[in-house]
Amino acid sequence: MVEEWRFKPALLIHKNHSMTRIEKTIITILSIIALALVASLGVYAYNTYRGVATRPLGPRLPEQELPPTWTPQPGLPPQAATLAPTVAFPTKTPGPRCGGPAVMNVLVVGADTRGDNYLYGLADAIRLVRVDFITPKVSVLEFPRDLWVEIPHISDNLNGQEHEKLNQSFLYGQPGFKYWDDPTEGSGLLALTLNKNFGVNVDHYITVNMQTFVHIVNAVGGIDVKIPNEKVARTANLSVGTHHLDGGDALKLVRNRQGGSFERGDNQNLVLCALRKKLTSPKIVTQIPALIETFQDNIRTDFTPEELGQLACLATQIPPQNIALASFPAELFQQTRIYDPVFEKKIAALEADFTILSDFVSRFQAGTWPVPSLSTTSETNTEDTPISCE
Repeated sequence: MVEEWRFKPALLIHKNHSMTRIEKTIITILSIIALALVASLGVYAYNTYRGVATRPLGPRLPEQELPPTWTPQPGLPPQAATLAPTVAFPTKTPGPRCGGPAVMNVLVVGADTRGDNYLYGLADAIRLVRVDFITPKVSVLEFPRDLWVEIPHISDNLNGQEHEKLNQSFLYGQPGFKYWDDPTEGSGLLALTLNKNFGVNVDHYITVNMQTFVHIVNAVGGIDVKIPNEKVARTANLSVGTHHLDGGDALKLVRNRQGGSFERGDNQNLVLCALRKKLTSPKIVTQIPALIETFQDNIRTDFTPEELGQLACLATQIPPQNIALASFPAELFQQTRIYDPVFEKKIAALEADFTILSDFVSRFQAGTWPVPSLSTTSETNTEDTPISCE
């Protein structure tokens, strides 16, 4: 019995060198199962990543009306709206870069909330940003905060009052007032107000309060603002030349009211250009994903991480001359005083012909305005001379 037992291992080893058909079949089946498990894990990991990457960081904006320049055919649903028929010729056109859409309209709001919350606060800075992923190009249009506009969804809370300043539409949508019960809060009500009065169509929004703005500027090491001439120096309250500003100083500049509301908008554009330059610098651009993660709880936005990545990717490919900061011609506005039942007194506000402003908005969203100026002289039409970031 002992000898028979001793020889069995050797016999087994000998058999292992020439596997039977059954053993080969078992190994094949096990290999297929292992590959299937690996593939399943890969699909699960991909789907998990996609789920996170495509999940909005905040509530999506409600549906908005069609642009006023669109003309739906009778009997067709809204989504079937068509432009005037044209003859199509096959041409090779470049597609959108960085995996983004052809065009994206973004509402950017700077709220004057004093703390780190979004309970109250007016819209201190209002910008519509058109991002062209094909050209590539970014155009920014400033909306004066003091425009007297119709604000939807507030009349039930203001004894029938439907009109207030544009910046108050943000305030009335915030949780502190909540005149509009929607998860997009003030950002959503402001977007809806712009749509109702001027035909603005917003795809996404980003809202930043004052403290978060300060923290962002400090996180990138400050910004370098260039004051080009004495005229700008007077409204910016800075000397001609380049100034390195930390977050606190940058906030003082964007809120500087010296010179008036339009000059204040120019100051904000100076800071926007400087911040854009800093964010696209080789040292900072690689840190953008980390910055987004750091501040995602301190901003209000409906972007997904994937969409923010697309914007970060495009930012490195846009030449400075393709960034245009536009404002409505100042002569379109009239400073006036309007009786406000909320405050029970007359307040300072801006009036304008909304038909004309809506035409500018329509051309802006179509990408036909502002038109870059080819002239090097200062004697050019205001409408055709947007500010370009260096």
